[in-house]
Amino acid sequence: MDIIRLNVVVEGQTEETFVSEVLAPHLAMKGVFAVARAVATSRTKTYVYRGGVTTYAKIRNDIINWIKQDPSSYITTMFDLYGLPKDFPGKDSLLPNINCYDKVSILEKAFAQDINYQRFIPYLQLHEFETLLFAELDKLKFYYVQGKDAAIRRLKDTVKGIAPELINDGVNTAPSKSIIKEIPEYKDGKRVVGPLIVGQIGLPALKQACPHFNEWIKEIEFLSQR
Repeated sequence: MDIIRLNVVVEGQTEETFVSEVLAPHLAMKGVFAVARAVATSRTKTYVYRGGVTTYAKIRNDIINWIKQDPSSYITTMFDLYGLPKDFPGKDSLLPNINCYDKVSILEKAFAQDINYQRFIPYLQLHEFETLLFAELDKLKFYYVQGKDAAIRRLKDTVKGIAPELINDGVNTAPSKSIIKEIPEYKDGKRVVGPLIVGQIGLPALKQACPHFNEWIKEIEFLSQR
């Protein structure tokens, strides 16, 4: 089995930690060696600032630069669908009330066409990283050991019968906003707590609960068999 390198351009520190601590060890067992870095947002002569997405141009530039630096590797992304920059490819052609799976498919195809590189695998997270936590909310107790049972019950009641990837992406009802409403401490701790809880849930459960996430994981798992 050939060893495959996979570079992952991510939105911020939360996703970077997820890739390095959860995804990369899993992929390594399949002969795919993943490295993540947050998108570059600004530069000085001595430092590159990373994390947060303000314009598509910055995303594109970072991807193209990494392709030039490491042309033999595959490259993928992990950006939230929620809050994508207004200039993101395909965004201006979306019809009102389009379902989220059609929406993300259109945007990822436009993204791939714009990058135009055969080893590029676009991935947008429905609707944000915290969606993954809703695959098994009880795992929040792994970090919040005491005093959060009622808050977690309320969270579960709020999304009862709704698949994680279908949870509303509104300003006040996006997955992260719902968690912060019930567990305010999550706001300051999300970079640590989010990946930790996702790791406790485990990739098999995440893949079962989140079809779009599952498609991405399956595609990058089998890169070494191409």
